Amino acid sequence: MREKKASKSLSSTSLCATLRDAYHNCFNRWYAEKFMKGHWDKQDCVSEWQKYRECLSQHLEDKHLIGFLQAEGIVQDSGVTSQ
Repeated sequence: MREKKASKSLSSTSLCATLRDAYHNCFNRWYAEKFMKGHWDKQDCVSEWQKYRECLSQHLEDKHLIGFLQAEGIVQDSGVTSQ
């Protein structure tokens, strides 16, 4: 009988995983240290988010998937729309 090899999740092998982790760490720190205490600044983690978003947009373009998201209005020609 063949044994199944443990498969890695796509997120762990993503080209953007390091940037995703940096953004998530920043967000979690902001949430715990500022938002939950009633102090927050909308500019926190913006640079991390922009780098991560840029990486995702490039990855989607490389895989020729960006057109599907553009058709749905999820992304614009310049990248992922901010929500």
